[in-house]
Amino acid sequence: MAKTIQALCFLFFLTSTISLAQSKDFLLLKRGGNQKTQIRYYVGEDLTYKSKKLDYFVTDRIVEFDKDFIYLTENILSPDDLVEIDIRNKDPRNRTLRNLSSLFLGSGILLIGVETINSIYQDEKFQIDGGVATVSGILVGTGLAMLPLRYKTFKQGNGNRAQIILMRLD
Repeated sequence: MAKTIQALCFLFFLTSTISLAQSKDFLLLKRGGNQKTQIRYYVGEDLTYKSKKLDYFVTDRIVEFDKDFIYLTENILSPDDLVEIDIRNKDPRNRTLRNLSSLFLGSGILLIGVETINSIYQDEKFQIDGGVATVSGILVGTGLAMLPLRYKTFKQGNGNRAQIILMRLD
């Protein structure tokens, strides 16, 4: 009985180790040597790209990576065929910029709202202080100015490069 339990434990350990040792292949988009500017696409993620053959963006799901090719559900690409990749939803710096712009917009609107409610409650008339209006306008303007600053696409060339990284235990 004890040998059976030991054999089952060993079998469980072996299968769990093999399942954890699956490949973590990915497509790496590099801008120079800085690791903060690297973006990774894994198997199962959507890739929106423009290739040398197509002059418009196509969205497709990554199925598998090979040494030289990216296998998608509708296409097979080489990293050299990629001209541009849409990174709006993938780049972590975009989340920071979106959060910052939302913070400035929200604080400007909140400041003008609190000043309005405060003036109606204390003075019983609608009145906004000039300094509060200026600060609120600056906050809202800064938030609106930060909206278009997000990183939209990754273009190949000039130090930018897409490459396939295979992390297999073959």
